[in-house]
Amino acid sequence: MCSWNVNGLAIWDELGAGYDLVLLQEAPEPPPGWGHVVVPDPEGGWATAGWLPGRWSRRTAVIGLSDRIDITPRETTSVGNLEHVAIPVSRPGTLTAADVHVDGETITVVSVYGGWERSADPGRTLYADAAAHRLLSDLSSLITHPERHQLIVAGDLNILHRYGERGDPYWAARYTSVFDRAAALGLEFVGPQAPHGRQAHPRPAELPAGSRDVPTFHTPSQGPAGATRPLDFVFASVSVADRVRVRALNEVAAWGPSDHCRISIELE
Repeated sequence: MCSWNVNGLAIWDELGAGYDLVLLQEAPEPPPGWGHVVVPDPEGGWATAGWLPGRWSRRTAVIGLSDRIDITPRETTSVGNLEHVAIPVSRPGTLTAADVHVDGETITVVSVYGGWERSADPGRTLYADAAAHRLLSDLSSLITHPERHQLIVAGDLNILHRYGERGDPYWAARYTSVFDRAAALGLEFVGPQAPHGRQAHPRPAELPAGSRDVPTFHTPSQGPAGATRPLDFVFASVSVADRVRVRALNEVAAWGPSDHCRISIELE
C-alpha cells in the first residue's frame, strides 16, 4: 500500500502502480463510475470541515485497487455524538478508516491529515500540532490496549519529527509531544527514515545531528531535488510494527506530480 497527499490533483489514473491499497490526503472527489472501492462513499458528500467548497472539496480517503483484499469501511461521526457506535472525529474529513481483510487477518488502516490553523495572537502564527493531537484523540477510540489491535496510521501531519523549524526548541518540544503521545497510545513511529528514502542534500542546518529523517514535501521554489522537510509519517500498533516496512519514494524521478511524495508501506 502507499500513503500520498495528492494536493487536490485528480491523479486517479496514476494510483494503480502495483498497490492493493492507497491512503490519500487532500484528495478531490473521484470521478463518477471510477470502478474501485472508495472510502468514504462519495455519494455521502466529499469535503473537509472548515474548507470552502469547490476546488477545496478535498478530504482523506482509503482506496482499494485489488481484488486480493476485502475492505470494510469504518463509520465516523461527530465527536459530540457519543451514543453512536462509530469513530468520533473532531474535524470531519481529516480521518478515514477501514478494516482490510487479507490472508486471513484484519488490519485497520487510517488515513489522516493534520490541517493548518492560525493562532489568535496578532502574529496569526500557523501551526498544525493541535490538529495532530486531535487526530490522536480520535484514534483513541480504536485503541483500548496496544496488543489487541492491528492498526496502520499514515498521512500528512504538517509537523516536523522531533525538531523545530530553524532549530527552534519551543516548536521542537511541541512536535515531540505528538510522537510521545502516539507512543503512549501504542502507536510506534515506523518511518520513513533513511536509508529507506533519499536524505536532503545539502543537509539542512535545522536537522538534528544523527537524524535519519527524509524529506517528503517540497515548496514550489525547491522542487523535488531541493526538498528538505518530512511532513508525512507512518505509525503502527505494537502488535504489527515489526512487520511494517516504510519507504519514501522521494527520488526526483519517482516523486510524482504532487508537492508530497508517495510513502510506500509494506506489511510482511
